[in-house]
Order: sequence, then C-alpha cells, then structure tokens
Amino acid sequence: MSDLPSIALLCIVTLSCLSILLFHLVTGVPPMPSSAAEITDVIDLLRQANLPPRPKIYELGSGWGSLAIALARAFPDAEIHGFELSPLPFLFARLRTRGIRNLSIHWGDFFRQDVSDADAITCYLMIRPMPKVGAFLDSMLRPGTAVVSLTFWFRDRRVDASRNGAGLRGAAALYYWPAEKT
Repeated sequence: MSDLPSIALLCIVTLSCLSILLFHLVTGVPPMPSSAAEITDVIDLLRQANLPPRPKIYELGSGWGSLAIALARAFPDAEIHGFELSPLPFLFARLRTRGIRNLSIHWGDFFRQDVSDADAITCYLMIRPMPKVGAFLDSMLRPGTAVVSLTFWFRDRRVDASRNGAGLRGAAALYYWPAEKT
C-alpha cells in the first residue's frame, strides 16, 4: 500500500511527458519558455509599433505563459489573449495567470480562432508551422497589424524592425501585416 503514491506519481509524470511529446508531434512546436531578454525584445518591438490605446494582443502558442504574463504587465491597458493547444502547458499557464485581469489563456488551436480584431500578434513557434501561420495571418489581419515573431521568422516576408539576440538567445522581428513578400 505504501507504493501506491509512488506509482500514482510515476503515472502522472509519464502521462504528462507523453502528452507534451504527443502535442509536439502534432503541432511541430515544443512548449518552450521565452527568456527574460527575449521577452524584453518582444515588448520593445511592440512599443515601437505604436499600438492604439487599449490594444488587443494575441499570443499564438502561449506555452507555459511567460510571454503572455509579461505582455499583460507591460501593457496594463491591453487585452491579452493567449492560445495553447497542449493540455499540460495550458493548465500550467492558467494556474500562473489567475488574477491577472487583462490576460486570458484559451485552450485550443489558434488556427481555428478569429483574430481579425487584433492590434498585435506575437508568436514563438518553430520553422515548420511558419508558412501556415503566415497564410493564416494573411486571411485574418487588418492591414497594418503589428506581428512580432520570436526566433523563427517569416522567411519570405520583409522585416520592418528587429532585435538580434546574442548567443543562444533568439532574435525578434516586427512585421506590419500584410508583410511584403520578398
């Protein structure tokens, strides 16, 4: 009977790891937290974008919630919405963001969301989904919407401004949608 808690804990850890692995395989994106320096770069680029008062900012693939929390603190008058498909990071982010009034974390595929009212979009994804994300944004966003991508840029689009990360830190890029194709 004393082994039951150990077995239960082992099952929970195993199922959690399998869940993360499964959703990584499905989306092609592991839930990676943004570093403090990367978050600073994203916020700086969004400030450079001259967002309207009370902007609506969407984070596509909010993972563990680090960037979404920082956005909510940096833009207290903004309405921040994060979308995460992987259940474990979603639940973790929801727990972390309780009590942050201008931030909502939603469970689901951001490709199935209406983000046409966005004043800004942020994303920290991987190379594989970026062409699909670009097409999604082409179909959704109003002209001039600010889009900041961290580390994995839209390779076929013109960058309007960037912050280069040193060492292993990812670089951030600002686009105004529809970003011109190069």
